[in-house]
Amino acid sequence: MRLFIKLALLAVPLLYTQCGINRQVQQAKGLGKSRYAVHSADNVTLAGYEVSEFKEINRLEDLNPVNYPRLAAGLLSKDIPFKADINLEIVNPTRDTAAINQFEYRLLLSGNELATGTVDQRVVVPPGGGKTLVPIPVNTNVYGLMASRSSRKSFVDLIRNLAGSQRSSPSRITLKIKPTFLVGNKQIKYPGYIDIDKDISKDMLLKK
Repeated sequence: MRLFIKLALLAVPLLYTQCGINRQVQQAKGLGKSRYAVHSADNVTLAGYEVSEFKEINRLEDLNPVNYPRLAAGLLSKDIPFKADINLEIVNPTRDTAAINQFEYRLLLSGNELATGTVDQRVVVPPGGGKTLVPIPVNTNVYGLMASRSSRKSFVDLIRNLAGSQRSSPSRITLKIKPTFLVGNKQIKYPGYIDIDKDISKDMLLKK
């Protein structure tokens, strides 16, 4: 009898551990079946200027260095900071809670890399159509995009759309994310990237 009790006591933590791992696996599966969308963007600045200041800009040559000295200095130093909080919406249609511990991301503009980074926070999405907004902080140097002839127009169009211009063409951005799951004590990365494409227009960003 004593031996049976000892074995039973040893089995209890193992049972709880296995249940915990199974729950983590289900959460990982739930996130794999979730729907993703770029919802909005906040706090967008270029060279320290609020993006709304560029609403009437049609091309890079329209940027008067007298009016935008920090931007002119950035062009000379090849360092033009672009900052934004890109809000990723995750919808979980499954019956299980979906969760990840962190994710890597790549942000592309018309196929050109705009920013990369890691969001190091636990994200939990309730089941049954639950929604969660995850802010992705973007802080990158966009000199290369502005200096290159192949990407300059796309970037100016993006800035004009973010500024709310009435006369700009939609901009195509692609957000690629690679989630990391915690299963037991091991971190497991999602195989490949989850791609989220979005046409950005004046009505699709800067939502409140």
